[in-house]
This record gives sequence, C-alpha cells and structure tokens, in this order.
Amino acid sequence: MSKDLKQLRNEIDSLDKQIQTLLNQRAQCAQEVAEVKLSEAQAGEEVLFYRPEREAAVLRNVMERNKGPLSNEEMARLFREIMSACLALEQPMKIAFLGPEGTFTQAAALKHFGHSVKTIPFSTIDEVFREVDADACNYGVVPVENSTEGVISHTLDMLIESPLKICGEVSLRIHHYLMSQLDSIEGIKKIYSHQQSLAQCREWLDSRLPGIERVPVNSNAEAARLASIEEGAAAIASNAAAEIYQLNLLAEKIEDEPDNTTRFIILGKQNVESTPASEQSKESLELDKTSLMVTSANKPGALHSLLKPIAENGLSMTRIESRPSRRGLWQYLFFIDIDGHISHPSVASALQEIEQQASVMKILGSYPKAVL
Repeated sequence: MSKDLKQLRNEIDSLDKQIQTLLNQRAQCAQEVAEVKLSEAQAGEEVLFYRPEREAAVLRNVMERNKGPLSNEEMARLFREIMSACLALEQPMKIAFLGPEGTFTQAAALKHFGHSVKTIPFSTIDEVFREVDADACNYGVVPVENSTEGVISHTLDMLIESPLKICGEVSLRIHHYLMSQLDSIEGIKKIYSHQQSLAQCREWLDSRLPGIERVPVNSNAEAARLASIEEGAAAIASNAAAEIYQLNLLAEKIEDEPDNTTRFIILGKQNVESTPASEQSKESLELDKTSLMVTSANKPGALHSLLKPIAENGLSMTRIESRPSRRGLWQYLFFIDIDGHISHPSVASALQEIEQQASVMKILGSYPKAVL
C-alpha cells in the first residue's frame, strides 16, 4: 500500500530530526578534536587543523558508498559543507583568493573549502602568495591552467621563487555570461572581461557582437563592476558577479568550448601526507599528484633524460609546461605533474633520478587530486 502525502511528510520530519541530531554529534566530535590538538600545541607539537588528505579520503568514501538517488557529486558537496562547518568550530580559516568578490577563483575556493571559511579578495596573484606567506591567511587559491587557453603564466612564475607549497587542487567548470545595465545586446559599446575570458568567448563575440571594443581587465568581477557604473558597457563574468553588481544577464554560457574548465591550486605552508586508501580502492598512486619544476642544460636529449625516469618507474605524467628561465638565453624551466605522492617508492625513485639529471629541481607539492 502506497503512503499518502501526510505519511511521507511525517517521515521526512522524523528523518530531519535524526539528521540534525547526528550533525550536532559530529560537530561535538570536531570540538573534542580541537581540544586534543590544542593540548598537543601547548606541549610544543606542530598542529594542523586542516588536513587535505583526510578530507579527500572522506569525500572519496562518501562517493564510493553512495547508493542514490542523490548523485555522487551532490552527496560529496553536502559532506564538504558539513566538514567546513565542523572545521570552523576547530579553527575558522581565512582563504586568500584572486578577487574581487564574484570571481571564479572565489567560487573555486568555496567549492574546495566550503562556505564556512572567510574568503578574502586580493587584486593580484602576487598578493595572494604574499598574504599566505606572511601568515595573514591560512591558504590561498589561484588559477593555474584552463582547458581552452592553457596555463596562467603569472602563477607559474610565482611558484618558481615562492616558498609556498601546493596543498591541493580544484577544477571548476567555467560558464561565461554576458551582462550589462542594458536590457538587450543592442546598444553595447564596450565589453569588459579578463583576457582569458575574452579568448574563451572569441567565436561567440565575433558572431554576435562583431566590431564591439573588447577591453581586458584584471578579473571578471572587476569587469562586472565597471559595467555597473558605465553606460553602454557590458561584461563577461559569472552569474554570481551579475547578482553582486545587479546586472541583467543578456546571454548565458557563451564560452566557445562546452567543457571549458579551469584548474586552481591551493597554496599553503604544510607538507601534505599521502591520501589514505579509500574503503574500496587500494591503489595510492591514483589518489595523489606531485608537481615539480626542473631545469636542464640546453643539449641534445636533455628533456628525454629528465622524463625517462617517470616512464621507467611506471608513473603517469599528467602535464608538462615550459617557461623561459630568464637566467640564460634559450634555457627553459619545465613544470611537470605526475601521478602519486612523493612518499610512494616509485615516485621517490623517479624524483631521485630526475634530480641527478636536472640542473635544478624543486618539488612544488604533493597533494590529493581534485575529488569533484
């Protein structure tokens, strides 16, 4: 016999009470964890309230044991917010991001840390690095590459000299919106956006708004701000920016590539441990990523010598980028991502061999792969 509406609502109310009770029990445990950690800190031990590898393992387990009807991604998102709220009871965190308010970088920070952190905008990538290095913020979030337009060169340049480490990563599907004070695209005289966004929407702009001036600015949120105060101006930005600056959405999802995705990195000072194997997966190489920067002499076979240990140790290289070294004519730096944590024997062996071949090698970080 099927349940009637009243029975179903009563059942939902009962479940809500159970969920609320369990959430507060979890929060109580988080407070007790904080007390243990504070006592360890008073005893002179190094204490880390945020453990990226622990959170990644929790989220992977949530997704593996999920039976629906909620999707794995939605279930993990809910647990991310639960963990964020509980961590805030232990230690409220301040997260620096490339601002202003309403940027995709802020959205990436909230996706990774949840909404119980305090996100603080800064106008340049340099400032984000500096604030974390000075301990003014716990972590920083900056873009590092886009699936359509490639790497963010400034971020790579900062990683070369900065003592900060990559503690995590987050990928964000990027949808661009055209917005303005105007009610339609007729009358638009100028379009503001970040140069990467202008490039990602080039075909749409050429087709729909040919000949309209395109003005690159530091961020899409800044573009939205300018469009909100300048007559006849439009911006390409996120729908969140349209809400913040009270602009009309004139066109949605105008990016040329439907799978347009940007990868962001989490900057911090800690060395992140390897991600514990999930309840169903035992292969640790698949859970973490190691990023490094290497240079070599400009001679035949130099790059091959650098990369050979990766293949010989059975590792997968997921990314390689080159940048001029600025220290010698036609000398280059190579940024490389490989599967696995630095503590894994195969990774440690490969890195030891690479270091013997490289003029300079710098480990940028070993950290959990993006879960969502």
